[in-house]
Amino acid sequence: MEDFKKKLSADVNDREIVFSKSIKAGKRIYYLDVKKNRKDEMFLAITESKKVVMSDGDDSQVSFEKHKIFLYKEDFEKFMSGLTQAIGFIKLQQPCGQADQNSEMGSICEILDKKVKSDSLEGEIKIDIDF
Repeated sequence: MEDFKKKLSADVNDREIVFSKSIKAGKRIYYLDVKKNRKDEMFLAITESKKVVMSDGDDSQVSFEKHKIFLYKEDFEKFMSGLTQAIGFIKLQQPCGQADQNSEMGSICEILDKKVKSDSLEGEIKIDIDF
């Protein structure tokens, strides 16, 4: 009976995702999921998933560390402003050319550089979300 309840709750959680985008960056995968709450209002769930391998000789175990952030519509502008400022600060302090291209920072810089160039907005990140 308990397994049935878990499965039912998993199905309900899957139904509330209305849009999903995954971003692979080095050892991490970021998931951007637009979900609906009980009031039928949409919000953004950002999940970072990192593969962790624990080895004990021949018997290695694989698990995933997950961290989530829930971002609500009324906070989008403040969040984007802060995110843009933080990314701008990092780019000024450590230009992507200085980062090791094989490192995680190199992968992230490469993604950010492509995004900035494709938007051609002098260092701003543009996200269009329609509700």
